[in-house]
This record gives sequence, structure tokens and C-alpha cells, in this order.
Amino acid sequence: MMKLKIFCIFFLVLFFIPFSNSSFSDNHNVIEILETIQKDLKTLERAVYSENTSNDSSDNNADSNVDQNSEDVLTRHLLKLSEIEMQFQELTNKFEEINFKLDKLSTRLSTIQADNQFRFQQLEEKASSINLTQKQNVSSENKNIEENVEILPGSSQPQDLGAISYKDNETTLTSQQTQSIDSTASVVTETFENEEKILPDTTPEKQYQFATSFLKVGDYNTAERALREFVLSNPKNDLAGNAQYWYAETFRIRQLYTDAASAYLEGYQKYPKSKKAPINLLKLGVSLVQIGEKDQGCLMITGVEEQYPDANQSVLQKAKYEEKKFECKKENS
Repeated sequence: MMKLKIFCIFFLVLFFIPFSNSSFSDNHNVIEILETIQKDLKTLERAVYSENTSNDSSDNNADSNVDQNSEDVLTRHLLKLSEIEMQFQELTNKFEEINFKLDKLSTRLSTIQADNQFRFQQLEEKASSINLTQKQNVSSENKNIEENVEILPGSSQPQDLGAISYKDNETTLTSQQTQSIDSTASVVTETFENEEKILPDTTPEKQYQFATSFLKVGDYNTAERALREFVLSNPKNDLAGNAQYWYAETFRIRQLYTDAASAYLEGYQKYPKSKKAPINLLKLGVSLVQIGEKDQGCLMITGVEEQYPDANQSVLQKAKYEEKKFECKKENS
């Protein structure tokens, strides 16, 4: 705008220079010319103003476009945030659902565990009552043996009840005195008193099963009587040697080592070809060592492999073990 005014002034100066020396007689024409110029100036001002207005409007449009773009970007971010919030809410719901299921599963496992413990306790109580009933039945076996029907406390074959180390069973009790067995020729046997018979009146095989069944329930006193009665009643039977061995075992289990040694010795002399002969000789040697007759006991232990080379490997290995334990070779060398 300022440039336009300067241009108009410069134009007027140039316009009036030719008329400086002339007269002003023709004032009317000059006034008309000035009015025309004034009109042209107003026309130019309007054009310039409209141009500025159009420029300002274009600037406003650009600003509005920028604002519109910013609003679009903000809207997209808000939508994205809303979507993320929804996904987070879904994950939270799933997490809470999983926690609920885990709590429910934990409660169920606790219930099952308590139920199993209760069932196991019932089974143990039932087993204890069954064992008590069996022992009561054994104590009243004389009343149950009627019409050739035997009620056996056990049904399986007896097994080796194992050995007890002489070092672990040393005792100072006066009731168990050590006695010397000088030689295998002299046998100290127990005088069997005439008591009421407890074996059923049936075959020797069933009598043997009945006698050995008391070992399975731990009634060693009754087993001692029954096995001794079987040996005396069936001295020539093939099971007599086995019965004699189990008879000796009833003493060893009760730590009556002198009586056990005598019973083993009797079995060794009377039944040298019995199936239990090798283990009977081994137990004889161990019992002799336990009552203080170590020299004679070692002779019996080392003689197991010599007299019964075809015996069961477990018996031969046990004999070697007892031989090393009692240091038999060292003392007899």
C-alpha cells in the first residue's frame, strides 16, 4: 500500500512538470484529471485489499487444513488407545478366570488328598483288626479243630527267617546261660512232656502245614510244641528234617541260643540228607559261636561247603560271610 502511494506522488510530480511555466488558465481540466486519478487510486486500493483478503483467506484455509490433519491423527491415536484398553480388559478377565480355575483345582486336590488319607487309615485299621483276629483264632485252635477240618493261621510255605548277629544280641541275662557242647556225639535233647496233642488227626503233609503256620503269625511257643510233636510222630517222614530245622528256629528267634544249638545239632545228626541240612549245619555253627564255642562253631561253618558242595548258592555265600565275620580262618590257621 505504501509503495502505491509513493508511485502516485511520483506520477503527479512528473505530470505537473510540463505545466510549470504555463498558465493556469485551464484549471478546470486539471481538476478533472485529478478526479480521474483519484478514482483510479480508489480502484487500485480496492484491488489490493481484495488480494490481501484472498491471501488471508488462503492462509486461514491452510491453517484449517493443518488443524484438520491434527484432529485426524489425534482421533486415530484415541481409537488405538481404546482398542488397547479393550484388549487389556480381555486379558485381565482371562487371568481372573484362570486364577479361579486354579483355586478350584487346588481345593479339589486337597479334598482328594484328605479322602485318600482317610481311606488309607481305614485300611490300616482293618489290617490291624485282621491280624488281631488271626492271633485270637490261633489261641483258640483247639476249639476250631472239629470234624477233621483244620483252620491254618497261614497258608504259604515257611521261609528262612534270617540270622541274628552274635555281636548285636549279646546279653547279660542270667536266664540265658551259655553251656558248652563238647562234641557232636553228645546231644542234649529236650524231654518232651506228655501234653495234649495240638496237631490235627490228618495226613503228615497237612500236619506239617499246620505246625509251620504258627511261625507266620509269630506264635513261636505254639510252633515249638507243634513242630516237636510232628518230629516225634513222623520221624521217618521226608518232612521230618525240615520240621526239625524250624523247631530249632523257634529257639533262635527268641534268642535261646543254647536250646537252638541243641536242636540244630540234633537235626544235623538225625537228618544229614534233608533239604534243610546245609542251612541247619550253618545255623548250628553260628549258634555255637554265639554261646561261646567259637572253635567248634567255626568248624561247622567252614564244613558247610565241604559236606554240601551242591547246596544252594545263597547258603554257601552266607557260610563264607559268617566265616569272614567270625574270623574263622584266622583263628584256625
